[in-house]
Amino acid sequence: MEYFDELSRFLEQSQGDSLKTAHFADQLNGLKVKLSFGKGNPARVTWIAFLAEGQTITNGIYPFYLYYKKQNLLVLSYGLSETIPPNTSWKLADPVRITDYFKEHNLGKPARYGASLVFKAYEPEKLNRAEIEEDLAEIISIYKGTVGEKRIPPRKKSSFRMEFDYKAFQRSIAECNLHINPNFTLRFVASLLAKPFVILTGLSGSGKTKLAQAFAKWICEREDQVSLVAVGADWTNREPLLGYPNALEEGKYVRPDSGVLDLILLADKNPAKPYFLILDEMNLSHVERYFADFLSAMESGGDIKLHPEFNNKHDNVPSKIRLPKNLFIIGTVNIDETTYMFSPKVLDRANVIEFRVIQEEMEHFLNLDCTLNLDLVNGSGSLMAASFVELALNKQIATNDKALVSDALLGFFGQLQKVGAEFGYRSAAEIVRFAAIAHKIEPEWKASGIIDAAIVQKLLPKVHGSRRRLEPVLKTLATLCVADANKIEDYLNAGKGLAETGEVHYPITLEKLGRMYKGLIDNGFTSFAEA
Repeated sequence: MEYFDELSRFLEQSQGDSLKTAHFADQLNGLKVKLSFGKGNPARVTWIAFLAEGQTITNGIYPFYLYYKKQNLLVLSYGLSETIPPNTSWKLADPVRITDYFKEHNLGKPARYGASLVFKAYEPEKLNRAEIEEDLAEIISIYKGTVGEKRIPPRKKSSFRMEFDYKAFQRSIAECNLHINPNFTLRFVASLLAKPFVILTGLSGSGKTKLAQAFAKWICEREDQVSLVAVGADWTNREPLLGYPNALEEGKYVRPDSGVLDLILLADKNPAKPYFLILDEMNLSHVERYFADFLSAMESGGDIKLHPEFNNKHDNVPSKIRLPKNLFIIGTVNIDETTYMFSPKVLDRANVIEFRVIQEEMEHFLNLDCTLNLDLVNGSGSLMAASFVELALNKQIATNDKALVSDALLGFFGQLQKVGAEFGYRSAAEIVRFAAIAHKIEPEWKASGIIDAAIVQKLLPKVHGSRRRLEPVLKTLATLCVADANKIEDYLNAGKGLAETGEVHYPITLEKLGRMYKGLIDNGFTSFAEA
């Protein structure tokens, strides 16, 4: 039986005046559970005790959660009764009394229970489900061994597991006031699972980096599983990411300050856990220069050489590495006069998700609490991490709508071929893979919606050119998005909305084509990226 949700409810009630305890569980792993929020008046210290046979609050020892309201501190302790000194004692090597812990951390004096011994202290706002369950299982195991019951070894981390659910992530970010369109969240997660390289582009300040950070924080249990790197405008080679052998000192290797090489090596050692490399403002420098080795390794699965093989290790850095399958790379992109455009080589290897903010979303945002605290999501989804990695590595997942996907792809292929923007086998395979993953994690997502997302993420990013070259093609592509092709002229040229276009198969794609078409007419040139 897990206890994290009960503990969360306990902390929530501790903030109020209710003294009721009947709605809490009274048993856990063969132990009686007693709680107190005060007698007559709310207590300064609320508590939960787990009691074995023969042990009581007034005479005994017990695992003891103590919430100190003044310090906003939760302590899991080796509890000792205050009324009558217990006959049994905790057998600990270096016990630390709560009183001493408070003094050491400049917390003042504990209101009560200062003689109990500290197992671990937590900040209530940063509780990690897996950590709480493991710690409680461990202290209960120690307790049962101490009071003479059969000791049950605490469960290992690998036994804590939940099936991946992207909706749990959406709920978590909403609680920390990160308001992202749920469709964006679904597309982002499905894209990561389909291929671990995603580019987030669009309006500056629309939440691209925050979404990437939030997901990485949510799914990972440790900070060293995430590396957020701000790309420099002066990056001309791979050294800021992978470092380089020191030419002046034989056997020495200069590791990059970014921590990317260490992240890759760590990911390789822990294949069941996800690791995230977030490249912020990825196109501030030429991507093809500093990221070329990564792009090649993504497709070939080959090695990236770091230093000559005859000296196998420089400062414990191997002579070559491979990109681990559990490494997920997310790039964020802003389009302005200070940035560089991506080449087809880059776009062909990623899902490109464009962020936009519409008026309704802005109105909704302004009516909400705008205080963002991403620390609230730390590790909340870590129990789903193993399932997430397994989904990403599972190449046997198939879509039930392959015929629909194939028909849609062939229609777009024929039109894009006219302007030399047709896609290859890789893009086609990745779209089929995206469709399969999308259906797996969200069975209610209609095939047309999945195809819509795939087209705008994989096919349109490479479309750019002059009015003479693109105008007829954009019109034809738009007709593929609707049931009544006769209404496309009005949509593109008269500025009519989607609602007036009749049945629309692919609304996201059509809306994007409409903006590209407007740019084409106004400027004589258009591209997927919009400044």
